[in-house]
Amino acid sequence: MTGNSLGSILLKRRLISQSQLEQALQKQRQQAEVRGWQLLGEVLLEDRVIDRRALEEALATQTKLNELKSLQGDGELSKISMLNVSIDNLSMRELLDQLHSGVVLTPNVDHLMKLQKDPDFLRAYTLADYKVCDSQVLMYASRLLGTPFKEKVSGSDFFPRFCEFHKRNESMTVFLLGGAKGIAEKAKSKINERVNREIVVGSHSPSFGFESNEQECLAIIETINQSKATVLAVGVGAPKQEKWIYKYKHKLHHVKIFMAVGATIDFEAGVLKRSPKWMSHLGLEWLFRIYCDPQRLWKRYLVEDLPFFWLLLKQKVGVYTPPRFEATDRATKPVNVKVTSNRLLLKKRLTTKA
Repeated sequence: MTGNSLGSILLKRRLISQSQLEQALQKQRQQAEVRGWQLLGEVLLEDRVIDRRALEEALATQTKLNELKSLQGDGELSKISMLNVSIDNLSMRELLDQLHSGVVLTPNVDHLMKLQKDPDFLRAYTLADYKVCDSQVLMYASRLLGTPFKEKVSGSDFFPRFCEFHKRNESMTVFLLGGAKGIAEKAKSKINERVNREIVVGSHSPSFGFESNEQECLAIIETINQSKATVLAVGVGAPKQEKWIYKYKHKLHHVKIFMAVGATIDFEAGVLKRSPKWMSHLGLEWLFRIYCDPQRLWKRYLVEDLPFFWLLLKQKVGVYTPPRFEATDRATKPVNVKVTSNRLLLKKRLTTKA
């Protein structure tokens, strides 16, 4: 039985927590790495490439390096489980260095609450390559769980840093999808002026409800493909943007990096104000957003997202249970062959009698 399968059984029976499982698996990988070096050394020794003394010295050095690596990474998990989502524990710089392809999502409290009820949203989240903390409230929550994030990496901070990071990288070109009419084009001009090159090669502000119009979506895909952009930033709000990326990413032939960026396009265009840094640092950005748009956002933050703290407490004491969704797509459900056959036979008999 593998460590993963054993761990899943222990986790299911609530004998261990997700963080304890992650730590155990990390130790297992370290032990496997040490054993691998030992086996390699034995092969070299048997082939008389090195002598026993040289092997022992090399293994001693490797052991010290492993200990140093363990101390440097002590208390830092590569992924942190929060409710039913596994979030990457990456700093801004680490994400910039690692991101060459894949889907980037930025979970916050509102996302986590929607993920308790929306199976399609959860499916899009599960298949994302990078999920990074986009909320100071989640930073506090991670500390409460005893598994702190390194850094908050919000989409509205990361996207401009990404453009600056790749301003001399001609292989990185961006297409902006989102915002009200003319907003994406305005953001395009401001970004290109700031980085001093045409890094944004295309933009489009879709109509309201475009995601339900297949013809419009296919036209947007054609526009993006014609631009040959390698990066697509979609800012049409959650969960719409994440679902759209999940549904159509396979049709976008040149795009290597997909980002769900929320209101970032509005910020870049200068039509929407960001909260003061002190409010963002204290985790009060939601309060500023309610102040700016109370009619649309008060219910989200003060009603829909409030149960997050109860669910977090349940996770802390080990009694949180992730929601179980029934398959909504008929193609994913097993067909009841017996019932289907009986229905066809009955239909045939009725047709014959008629």
